[in-house]
Amino acid sequence: MEIYMIVGRRTFIAGAAATAGMLIAPPAFARDRIKIPDIYETQNEFSVQAKTFAKDKSRIEITGFMAPPLKAEASFFVLTRRPMSVCPFCETSADWPVDIVFVRTRERVDAVAFNRMIVTSGILELGEAKDEETGFVSLVRLVDAEFEVL
Repeated sequence: MEIYMIVGRRTFIAGAAATAGMLIAPPAFARDRIKIPDIYETQNEFSVQAKTFAKDKSRIEITGFMAPPLKAEASFFVLTRRPMSVCPFCETSADWPVDIVFVRTRERVDAVAFNRMIVTSGILELGEAKDEETGFVSLVRLVDAEFEVL
């Protein structure tokens, strides 16, 4: 006695998609992720999750948008929560917005359109610091970073 199973189109497509998802390797980026709004507990205090990532110095991923670069051939950019058509850098850390991250990359950055989402991977650093190359003061940084356009 033979049993035949009839698979509908939707079932077949869902199964094929699930199987393909298992065969595709995960990105060579970090395993842990944090969203820009989740970096802060309050305006003046970092979240437990952000503090843990910074203490562990493990690679993490943050998704966002690249603000327009301040200069050509730079090895840094500003990652923002929402697309911004101008750079949001501030002169002091007291004015540092809670929805941006200073990103120091491994290599020179080729600018991405401000409205294209990217995923950035690097080591999270927290606390006030002045970047030697640019003179910018930041409260949140992702260093030794790399990114890809989504």
